[in-house]
Amino acid sequence: MADVTVSELAKVVGVSVDRLLLQIKEAGLPHASADESITNDDKNTLLVFLRRGHGDREATGAAPIKITLKRKTIATLKSAPSHGRSKTVNVEVRRRRTYVKRSTLPDQEVAEASAISEEPVKSPEIKGSEAVPAEAVVAEPAAKETTAAVPVAPAVAEVPAVEPEAGRGKAGVKRRTKGDEEESRTGEKKTHQKHKEKALRRQSKGRAPSADDFVLEDGEYAEVEGRVRRSGRKQKSRLSKQHAFEKPTEFISKEITIGETTMVGELAQKMSVKSGEIIKTLFNMGVMATINQVLDQDTSTLLIEELGHKVKFVSEDAIEEKLYEDLALEEGKTEITRAPVVTVMGHVDHGKTSLLDYIRKSSVASREAGGITQHIGAYHVQTEQGTISFLDTPGHAAFSAMRSRGAKATDVIILVVAAEDGVKPQTQEAVQHAKAAGVPLVVAINKIDKENADPERVKNELSALEVIPDAWGGDTQFIEVSAHTGQGVKELLEAVLLQAELLELKAYSDVPANGVVIESRLDKGRGPVASVLVQNGTLRPGNIVLVGHEYGKIRALIDEAGQPVKLAGPSMPVEILGLSGVPEAGDEFLVVSDEKKAREVAEFRRIRHKDTQHAIQKTGKLESMFAGMGQADKKILNVILKTDVRGSLEAISSSLLNIGNEEVAVNVVSSGVGGISETDAHLATTSNAMIIGFNVRADKAARDIIEAEGLELRYYNVIYDVLDDARAILGGMLSPEVREEIVGVAEVRDVFNSPKFGQIAGSMVIEGTIYRSKPIRVLRDDVVIYEGELESLRRFKDDTNEVRNGMECGIGVKSYNDVKVGDKIEVYETKEVARSL
Repeated sequence: MADVTVSELAKVVGVSVDRLLLQIKEAGLPHASADESITNDDKNTLLVFLRRGHGDREATGAAPIKITLKRKTIATLKSAPSHGRSKTVNVEVRRRRTYVKRSTLPDQEVAEASAISEEPVKSPEIKGSEAVPAEAVVAEPAAKETTAAVPVAPAVAEVPAVEPEAGRGKAGVKRRTKGDEEESRTGEKKTHQKHKEKALRRQSKGRAPSADDFVLEDGEYAEVEGRVRRSGRKQKSRLSKQHAFEKPTEFISKEITIGETTMVGELAQKMSVKSGEIIKTLFNMGVMATINQVLDQDTSTLLIEELGHKVKFVSEDAIEEKLYEDLALEEGKTEITRAPVVTVMGHVDHGKTSLLDYIRKSSVASREAGGITQHIGAYHVQTEQGTISFLDTPGHAAFSAMRSRGAKATDVIILVVAAEDGVKPQTQEAVQHAKAAGVPLVVAINKIDKENADPERVKNELSALEVIPDAWGGDTQFIEVSAHTGQGVKELLEAVLLQAELLELKAYSDVPANGVVIESRLDKGRGPVASVLVQNGTLRPGNIVLVGHEYGKIRALIDEAGQPVKLAGPSMPVEILGLSGVPEAGDEFLVVSDEKKAREVAEFRRIRHKDTQHAIQKTGKLESMFAGMGQADKKILNVILKTDVRGSLEAISSSLLNIGNEEVAVNVVSSGVGGISETDAHLATTSNAMIIGFNVRADKAARDIIEAEGLELRYYNVIYDVLDDARAILGGMLSPEVREEIVGVAEVRDVFNSPKFGQIAGSMVIEGTIYRSKPIRVLRDDVVIYEGELESLRRFKDDTNEVRNGMECGIGVKSYNDVKVGDKIEVYETKEVARSL
């Protein structure tokens, strides 16, 4: 075998270079670096040294000086029962013992290693010293720890048991004088000297070594009171029964860190006291609490000071503050001019998406359900004038939150107003969003090619909203455009880029990326997908991102055309894959250094959000209880809502909750992004809810449950239809309106007394028809004095069911005998009329 270097040899052997160099140095070889070559002779020298160190004496022709025994056993442990079940765990126990030949040890070490310690132990009951009985140490059986080649047993000098004699102490051990101890030690030395000589004679004659030739190696003895004692078996010493730890008697004052709220159990752990002590102290302070009670900062401060500790206040957002501090330290060096982010806003059906389609040379509007935009669309467009990132927002009233997010994430807003329609409610709302966000406006008066277009009307109406055209001395550019013919589109882009140039938009490309989530959804094949707008830095696949309550490692970046990209710079919208869940639209995203930090912050935000929601629910319970008094008959329409994207979910949920009145209302039992699952169907069965799928469908398992249980499932792709159907259903749940209709009036002309019916009013029907089966009212001077029903209705001597206008009849009013001449008897009927919202 040719010479090799030290590093190559380390690779072949399978050890590190540093460890091999250390072994070479111990073997006495001159090699000091990994690049030096090592010859075959050097290898043999190293091999002999390693064998000698591991007890292999074949190379030297001598008997082994060290033997290592290994034993592996498997034990079974049973844990304490948890929830009625006990857990069984298999534990592998490994033991190793190394025995060293007696002949290689100095006389003093052999005597100390083999002797059973009889060091006197001080005792308060016995004056003087006492020896530990010899029975305390038992030799390990040789048969269980031997090998086929060399039988080995631990050679431990057996000390004869001490017979009971007079003069024993309380521990049952014979007292020994100083002279006795010296005599015993001298005898032990002689015994070990004999063992050593016997082993040397055996080696010289070439015999196999016996068990008596070996003792346990150093490091496997327990040292007690300055003497070496063999380990392995329990020593029946009184020292082993003594505790090594003593409870501190002095009070230790600690610095306790607390936030705005702290639980009683957490405070107990921080102060190292039992929870019962905390609860007792709070009770003495007049506060009733349990171990899970959440204490405010003032109560926690008083409690900690009461128990003698010091208080240190920390912010609840300390972990987030630390994250932002670390990010602030990373300063960028490469500053670039970024493309403007432009949001297109306006009233529904005023041509926002059509205008963008002309700019992008695409046809998005023709593919949208109902011809309206229902979520934010983000586009990165290369125009002749320059690069622009567009955000297309919905114009429907339900998408107010989307428009607000679009205004906050943008640099310039294009306000689209139809020339023939003028300013509408969502136009006014867009102006308010722009002013609130402090974003400049560029007004595009669209549909200028129509015959009834009136640009001056638009200018006048916007002037009333304090949006003054630059031609009138204001600071807002008004551009007349047509998304159909393309008229004025070039001038509009120039106006946008001019406005962006005035803003001097800059960003750093060499810092960790950050930005905002525009939209998010759950894709069946790709998992959580978030559309984000990069505002600063450069985003790359493999980055660890923190987005609201979610985090993850970016698996891929997808542009608006569905193509993967390797990086996304400032002002570029992309879709990211690889998040742990679907984030909320409008959440800020950050690139962090490691996944552990991202997970900690995300978990902290999730817990804080959960606690906040819990507190809101707890507060709302009492309020809703008082608000619900007297509304026991209020009817609720339970709904389970599933949508394709987070923005649509937000818009539809808020719109549904706004429908209703004091009699009926919508309750969104559950909502989420993604398809309708089996869990949703089970929840609908339990809560008796209607399932609404907006651009999503139910899977096979969910459909089977829905059909078996007879649940109502409705699919939609236009938000108008969802809200219209919800109003119709709630209208059907309203109690009908009761209306009264007067069907006949009779005037009393005379009053007769009948022995059978009592008072009979001889009357003339002056209006409509009098019916016997319908309710009546008695009026005197046009004031109702009685309400009841007819007991009899006769024409001449015959009973009749009805008497028409202009005919005379006799009327008997049931349970009423105060009818007078001139009274009017009014017959009416009630009708139920369906109501609507």
